[in-house]
Amino acid sequence: MAQAVWGYDSDNGPERWHENYPLAKGDKQSPIEINSKDVKHDSSLSSWHASYDPGAAKTILNNGRTCRVVFDDTFDRSVLRGGPLTGAYRLRQLHLHWGSSDDHGSEHVIDGVKYAAELHMVHWNPKHGNFAGALKQPDGVAVVGIFLKVGNTPKPEMKRILEEIDNIKTKGKEAPFQHFDPSILFPKSRDYWTYHGSFTTPPCEECITWILLREPIEVSADQMAKLRSLSKNPENEPMNPLVDNWRPPQPVKGRIVRASFK
Repeated sequence: MAQAVWGYDSDNGPERWHENYPLAKGDKQSPIEINSKDVKHDSSLSSWHASYDPGAAKTILNNGRTCRVVFDDTFDRSVLRGGPLTGAYRLRQLHLHWGSSDDHGSEHVIDGVKYAAELHMVHWNPKHGNFAGALKQPDGVAVVGIFLKVGNTPKPEMKRILEEIDNIKTKGKEAPFQHFDPSILFPKSRDYWTYHGSFTTPPCEECITWILLREPIEVSADQMAKLRSLSKNPENEPMNPLVDNWRPPQPVKGRIVRASFK
């Protein structure tokens, strides 16, 4: 398995990542399965707040592994604060993980339940200088995780992202993505679970404070199908659907998951 070509297939998938990325076998890996009975309600956990500048959105791209929206993070333009965090974290990108059918696709699993997809909003702590520096610190990164479940009502908020899918059908394609306020993707409830974990993609750095929102947002079956119409191959190769780009739950190894709600 060559360094650059990790993926989600049997020859280069999550079971084999540790061969090139030993951290993937670390003690604080993500995602995990959350069992309500093991969760500790922590009344000291405050609510979190995001103030996002819609003008910070820059581009949307298909990198063959996910669909990603990139934001300008050169200054404190779009920030997340509060909750388990100290200080303001800058929004850098958001991306999705999804399945080949509606009954799986999320990375975190809640009491045995898998959702159709999981959205990750990746923020970093500017006190560490730059993103690369933040990756080396336990408090370097904060990710808000939002579950997507399939229902009858399409999520109008997801529409903007999905409308662009046709412009980034194949690996390596990028399109301008301007004036987008990602806070429209938040569910109504601010309830969350939090724990210390890692990126769910190599090199799987253990620098993340996870803020997983309890309430999923709803998307339609058509909207999910649209995501699955992306190809993990470049334009000059046969269509190879980009699906099942999720890592299965990792051992919890004694970590405590705290909840902001009872």
